[in-house]
Amino acid sequence: MPKAKINNIELFWVEAGSGDNVLLLLHGFPLDHTMWLNQVEYFAGRGWRVIAPDHRGYGQSTHNPQEVTTVDLMAQDAAGLLDHLGIARAVIVGLSMGGYVTFAFNRQFPEKVRALVLADTKAEPDPPQARENRYKLRETIRQQGSTAARDGMLPVMFSPELHKQGSPMIDDLGAIMLRTKPEAIMATLPGLAERPDVVPELPGIKAPYLVIHGEKDQLMPVANARLMAEANARAKFVEVPGAGHMANIEDAEFFNRAVEDFLKGV
Repeated sequence: MPKAKINNIELFWVEAGSGDNVLLLLHGFPLDHTMWLNQVEYFAGRGWRVIAPDHRGYGQSTHNPQEVTTVDLMAQDAAGLLDHLGIARAVIVGLSMGGYVTFAFNRQFPEKVRALVLADTKAEPDPPQARENRYKLRETIRQQGSTAARDGMLPVMFSPELHKQGSPMIDDLGAIMLRTKPEAIMATLPGLAERPDVVPELPGIKAPYLVIHGEKDQLMPVANARLMAEANARAKFVEVPGAGHMANIEDAEFFNRAVEDFLKGV
């Protein structure tokens, strides 16, 4: 699997497919590129070149544990990867934290953006309590490791119904969290806590964008996602019925079709 020296780290990615139509998939927190494996296979089989990196410190990518991993920095890594691969423009797809990075990418590198897909994410900054909770989690992880992130986040990553009935999806996602390096999580939390408010930027986004959101997302209210789409005339909103925060996994078939329909117009 490929790695490249980008922005003083070793960035790992997987890719599939070929051609000039490029999808760049940016994963959520505290996960890695494997959350996108269904989408990598699906869109590569439909004429897209699909690239899914591990953010710095996650998966097989390295990081500087003394450096705060900000959304701007992760966006710069993603842009550097496109440059390394000789790709001028791509559709940027981000879920949750990946959505924050997608906003940062569009802000810094609009010329590289063909379109945006904003999945189960939000434009608002953390309110004070949420910001404080991120710093508390950082200290808990310092003491307990990645288990603390898994135990705190996994119960709300899917719909309440899926958690109640149980599913291999839940165990698989928990396994990704457990193998994520505690140092990477700790380096990222301050960057997430202090990320900027993107709401004022929404009307000015020039690229077409899709807001796709699980109906039963327990982390980020679907109502906020609707407002994110309503803020820009070029935006489209799709709700994934019955799905929670990890809508791309919980109902991959619906998610993929909705994204594919959007891509036909870009």
